[in-house]
Amino acid sequence: MTDGPTPQVTPLAGHLAERIARDGPISVADYIDVCLQHPEHGYYRRQTAIGAAADFVTAPEISQVFGELIGLWCAVVWQQMGAPASLRLIELGPGRGTLMRDALRAARLVPAFRAALRIELVETNETLEQLQREAFRNEVVPVTWSTNLTSADGPTIVIANEFLDTLPADQFVWRDGAWHRRCVGLDASGSLQFVDGPAAEANLPASLPAPAEGDIYEHRRTAFARLAADLAALGTPLAGLFIDYGHTVPNYGDTLQAILAHRYTDPLQTPGQADLTMQVDFTAFAHAIAAAGMRCDGPLPQAEFLGRLGAVERASRLMAANPARAAEIESGMARILAPTGMGGRFQVLGIRSVDVSPLPPFI
Repeated sequence: MTDGPTPQVTPLAGHLAERIARDGPISVADYIDVCLQHPEHGYYRRQTAIGAAADFVTAPEISQVFGELIGLWCAVVWQQMGAPASLRLIELGPGRGTLMRDALRAARLVPAFRAALRIELVETNETLEQLQREAFRNEVVPVTWSTNLTSADGPTIVIANEFLDTLPADQFVWRDGAWHRRCVGLDASGSLQFVDGPAAEANLPASLPAPAEGDIYEHRRTAFARLAADLAALGTPLAGLFIDYGHTVPNYGDTLQAILAHRYTDPLQTPGQADLTMQVDFTAFAHAIAAAGMRCDGPLPQAEFLGRLGAVERASRLMAANPARAAEIESGMARILAPTGMGGRFQVLGIRSVDVSPLPPFI
C-alpha cells in the first residue's frame, strides 16, 4: 500500500478527483474557479463566509466608519459627475450587506444624493443574498440583485471590497529552464496535489528579474480583462473603488491561501469548504482597466486612503457620542488603519471613465 495523505472527503473533492482521473490535471485557475463557484458545492455558492462565526472578517464588519466614509465618497463623486437625478450604485461581492448599509446611513447627510440612488448588489452566494435581502427589507432606496454585471448607459459608481482576490489566478513555475503552468493533479493515493503542467508562456512583466529554479509567477490576466470589459460596458460617466490586499510591484511568489474558521489551511485539503484567495497585482489590474479605455487613480494604502477621508475624525466623533462603545470603536479603527496590518496590506484603486475628472482623495 502506498503511503500518502488521506484522500479528501468533501463532496467537491470527489468531483475533482473524478474529473482529473478522467481528463488529466487542471490549472490552478480552474481549480480555484471550481472550488469557489461550483453550482452545487462551490464555497461562494453556499457558505456564509463572513463574520466572527464564519471564516474571515472584512473591514466593514470591523468598523462602521469604513462603510460610512465610502458612502460619503460616493456622494462627493456623484456631485463631481454633475449631481445626476439617477445613479446606479453597484457593489460587487457585498457580503452581508454591511458596507452598503453603513454607506446608505451616511448618505442621509446628502438627501439629494440618497434620492438619486438605485442600489444593485452583484452576488452569487444564495445564502448571503438572503442575508442581504433581510438587511435591506425596510430600505426605501430601491435595491436589486443579480449574479453578474449588466451593461446599461448612465451614471454609475462601482464599489468592490475584497472582490478582486476571489478571481481565479493562473500560476506558472520555472522548472528546468522553462515556464510550466502549475496544475492540480492526483498522487498515488488519489489525493489532490500540485503538479507541473506543460510548458507555457507566462508573459512576465519586463520589470521582473530572471527566474530561479522553482520560482512561481501568478497573474489574473484573463479574469482582469473580462472584468475590465464588463466595467467599460456599464456606460458613462463611471467611477469605482477597488479595495483589496495585494501589491503594486510585480514579483515572484506563491500567494495562494485557504482560510477556514479564521485559520490558514491547506488549499487542497477541503475544496469547496474553505475560502481560496491570492494577492492582487494592482499594476496588472490597472493595465487591464487602461486597455479597456478607462483611467486609474492610485492605488493608495488603505490607511492613507481612509485617513485622507477623515477616518480618525469620524471615529473620534463616534466615540464622543457613544462613550460605552469607545473602546470597541478605537479597536476597530486600529485594525483597519494599522500600517503593518490591514492599513498597509490593503490597497485602494480608483477607476473612472475618461469623462470623469481625477477622483478624491487620490488627487
